[in-house]
Amino acid sequence: MKKGMDSAMWKNRALRSMALVLMMMFLLGGCSYFKGKGKTVEKEHPKPKSNIQSLAVIGFLRAKAPGDETGMVRNHLSGSMQMCRPVDQGDVDKLTSNLFDGLKKDHSYTLISPEQVRGIFQKNLASNPILGDIDLLKSIGQQFSTDAVLVGYIYQWRERQGSDYAARQPASVALDLYMVETSVGAILWKGNYDKTQRSLSENILDRMTFLRAGGKWLSAEQLAQLGLEDFLAQLPKAKGAKKE
Repeated sequence: MKKGMDSAMWKNRALRSMALVLMMMFLLGGCSYFKGKGKTVEKEHPKPKSNIQSLAVIGFLRAKAPGDETGMVRNHLSGSMQMCRPVDQGDVDKLTSNLFDGLKKDHSYTLISPEQVRGIFQKNLASNPILGDIDLLKSIGQQFSTDAVLVGYIYQWRERQGSDYAARQPASVALDLYMVETSVGAILWKGNYDKTQRSLSENILDRMTFLRAGGKWLSAEQLAQLGLEDFLAQLPKAKGAKKE
């Protein structure tokens, strides 16, 4: 009787050990992109250009329009999920115009304006509704013979409630911007800005936003403009452009 119990005990231990080994193999395998010879390797892509000289500027697009429900959407460029609220087209157009003005001022790219790009973009989107964002952007760059395409997305544009010095609800904006290389579809640069204004006493660590705002409660447009200024300061300049 004891011999049978010992046998059953060892079988149970063996099964638990095997299950543990299989679980570890599954977890380790799930961490890799592609398996190479004894090491994890990422999928190879052609190398993008390093001397971008020309840009087709799509500008900003809204993730949700008025009438859409607030909710999560997936960004096809970054793969991330974003909480989105409806955004008015007038706010999108204003920020796009400010982006293009900033590029003309001090980045020295050969530029195709959003007005020139918009018609082709809408036409391509209508004729190829199942294209991924990268393929669509590559197509735009190829049609305008530019080295790269610049596009951004606005996920939130909540207006301030109250005055410059007494806000019941602060402004809140969330947007990002991408430079996508035309020939291989590589993301050369990206910027992200997600900001809800806070008072200095609420967030001492973000005192720079408070100082840039001059101690005032900003409108959504003013808050978004701070993010745009950050993007323009970080965006690579065209090869040969003077560095500040």
